[in-house]
Amino acid sequence: MQTANGCAACLKWYEAGQKSEKTLEASLFFPLTYSVSSVRLLALDLDDTLLRSDLTISNRNRNVIKKAEAAGITVVLASGRVSAAMGHYAQFLKLHKRPGYLICNNGALIQESHTGAVVHETGLAAKPALFAFDLADAEGFAVQIYEGDIMYVSRHNEYSGYDQKLTGLQQVVAEDFKSMIGSGCHKLLIPGDPVLLAPLQSLLRTYLGDDVTLFTSKPYFLEILPARTDKGTALEKVAAILGIQREQVLAIGDSMNDEAMIRWAGTGVAMINGDERIKKIADLVSEKTNDEDGVAEIIEKYVL
Repeated sequence: MQTANGCAACLKWYEAGQKSEKTLEASLFFPLTYSVSSVRLLALDLDDTLLRSDLTISNRNRNVIKKAEAAGITVVLASGRVSAAMGHYAQFLKLHKRPGYLICNNGALIQESHTGAVVHETGLAAKPALFAFDLADAEGFAVQIYEGDIMYVSRHNEYSGYDQKLTGLQQVVAEDFKSMIGSGCHKLLIPGDPVLLAPLQSLLRTYLGDDVTLFTSKPYFLEILPARTDKGTALEKVAAILGIQREQVLAIGDSMNDEAMIRWAGTGVAMINGDERIKKIADLVSEKTNDEDGVAEIIEKYVL
């Protein structure tokens, strides 16, 4: 991995910071050790990245994050979760005690971690949202939306139960679900068997094209967001607010909803336990999993 990652560093230098995919052929020309420039902003995904399998943050990860903050680095949590399902993690890290930001809903919402004030918000347009719902419903899938600490679902299904266990949100089956979508929402989430979600994602991409952003946050969660909305665009906004350059940003994630963030950041890091597609586009891959404090490993090795 070090050789290919060294290649990425050189390609970034020569292409003025533009992200490029790593290839074996290119790595033969640049057998270098990857180095990270001075990091001022650290963006961390939660599930399967900072969080262990038991949905907790280890003391080691917390202590290393504290060291990074003491060194003047701003730490931002960037998650597909709604803010209500992120707050207790922000408090555990004491992010509510100092100015900072939370990227929620995969970038559809940015709020101040210390005040809760919303600094950016975007919603899914009614027309593509209703089309997506109708198509998913016709194919036998449930659909979810979120409001506060409640997860509204169009029908009972086992996969929404997984989401409830992950987030701790209350699950409610809404009889007027379609009208709720028409009233506006940040995103739609379609839970289901990964094998069956893949063709549905292809259909939605065919019909909706650039009108929406599509990706899977977990193999069994297909998410539909407003066009040009993702963790990458949100992280760019946060960096601009803070006056931090792209090259000074390091982002760590594991899944396809982290792709835009990993591609945009000056240094994009994938967890070793992450999606193989993410590991291929990342600049670095952790040696440790989320259950082995992989986030702390990366921070200690490349940031502190």
